[in-house]
Amino acid sequence: MARKKKGEIGSSFDGFLAEEGILETCEEQALKQILADQIKAAMEKDSLTKSAMAERMQTSRRALDRLLDPKNTGVTLHTMQRAAAAIGRQLRLELV
Repeated sequence: MARKKKGEIGSSFDGFLAEEGILETCEEQALKQILADQIKAAMEKDSLTKSAMAERMQTSRRALDRLLDPKNTGVTLHTMQRAAAAIGRQLRLELV
């Protein structure tokens, strides 16, 4: 019988999520949360209200609310690009 190393209880958390069939959904929500948090932090740093940010993005406040909602992962790259430009940043994506 093979022995586990001390401290190992089972599979990794990613393995567990994959077994449950929710790994991809969890990763999408985590990435969206990070993006939303970065945008919110930049807005706070620049003292931007949601209305002012939406105006800079040339969109509605409702669209901005969808962008800032971590559960809404259906935001387009175009919207993310406009948000980045509105706060003086660049959106960078990469496949790893």
